[in-house]
Amino acid sequence: MPDSATSEIEVSLVSNKGFWLLLKNEELFVPYSEFLWFGQATLEQVTTIEWPTSNHLYWPLLDVDLAVDSIRDPSQFPLVAKAGLAKL
Repeated sequence: MPDSATSEIEVSLVSNKGFWLLLKNEELFVPYSEFLWFGQATLEQVTTIEWPTSNHLYWPLLDVDLAVDSIRDPSQFPLVAKAGLAKL
């Protein structure tokens, strides 16, 4: 993809609370409490990530799309997930 920035994105640390995402020079924390889709994901699922446009991230093994802005400020993007999707 012409706008793809795959080489400039990296999951740097995964913990039992969430994971750190490096986007170029910006570091963002993705807490499982806010992003339930990742709570039971494998390391491979979390670290297989695409950055097709500047404000769009995609985890193909989970079929999860997120706006970068939603990670920066989750309170501005109320998320709804099916009950039982992730056990925290």
